[in-house]
Amino acid sequence: MTDAMLDDDLRRELTDLLEQAGIRAERGLITRMLQTALLLGRENTDRLDLKIASAALSEMRDAFRLFQPFHNVPKVTVFGSARTLHDDPLYLQARDVAAELTGDGWMVVTGAGPGIMQAAAEGAGSKMSLGVSIRLPFEERANSIVEQDAQIVSMKYFFTRKLMLIKESRGFICLPGGFGTMDEMFELLTLQQTGKAEPMPIVLLDEPGGSFWTGLKTFVDEHLVPAGVISADDLDRVLITDSVEEAVADITGFWRNYDSLRWVGDRLVLRLVHEPSDAEVEGLNERFGHMCAEGRIERSGPLQPEIADGDVVELPRLVLNLRQRAVGSLFALIRAIDELPSAG
Repeated sequence: MTDAMLDDDLRRELTDLLEQAGIRAERGLITRMLQTALLLGRENTDRLDLKIASAALSEMRDAFRLFQPFHNVPKVTVFGSARTLHDDPLYLQARDVAAELTGDGWMVVTGAGPGIMQAAAEGAGSKMSLGVSIRLPFEERANSIVEQDAQIVSMKYFFTRKLMLIKESRGFICLPGGFGTMDEMFELLTLQQTGKAEPMPIVLLDEPGGSFWTGLKTFVDEHLVPAGVISADDLDRVLITDSVEEAVADITGFWRNYDSLRWVGDRLVLRLVHEPSDAEVEGLNERFGHMCAEGRIERSGPLQPEIADGDVVELPRLVLNLRQRAVGSLFALIRAIDELPSAG
């Protein structure tokens, strides 16, 4: 969509409207949203389609407002069955892993329902829990942990709910569950596999001695990989464990040295907390040089587009031309960066 799709008079009126509303920041994006709404009306869009678009935008606004005060607090999302009972070992695992992460300063995001969601919220405590619930005709109301401090937002659509359960978090823990949990877990894997989401730690946590996730691993190894529908290392980025301690270490350890990434043209920029030595960069090239479409992994200061955007310019960087379909190896590179002696 371009400005030319609206009359000059309408574009001027939109500009005046933004001025009257006192909107100064990000005017271009706000204008685009208003233009889209006007075009939906001009194109005689079906009423049901308009209701979907209106509700989705409204729900996202409510969710953004819920998360905004906690923008700088690291968050982990915990997925699992709403049917898990309080005396189930999985309930205890979810409660304990949430409590451990909260002790390290993490907030816990859940679907705000019963079962595993309530266990995680219980472990985190009301002040460190955020809930994104779904309105269903047969579902219980939000669990009392997240509800008591009103740190919750309710969604009509699964797709907006799923967005907010994923968007803000820097790690994910999935416990055994049904169709909903499987849908959320495979969504995470798909986003990572396709590079549509930045690398994030994903833990599949079972009860002590459980075989739920190892059964999934067997299915992947015996059916999906031989069929050629996924790569052999696609599940390597995921930790399968029955240990709360291992789950917590995997989530927090992923961010020990790695901070973030950004694409600048064909170059992938990895921002780090600690600058690696020449010898460490040479070692990374020996292990991961095959990931480069050309050239080597090199140290770098912030690139010009990063400087222009003020994008964490104070951090040291590694830059490489990542070969297509090397996304799985990127996780291994990040883990190696976290284990460098220079990381402290």
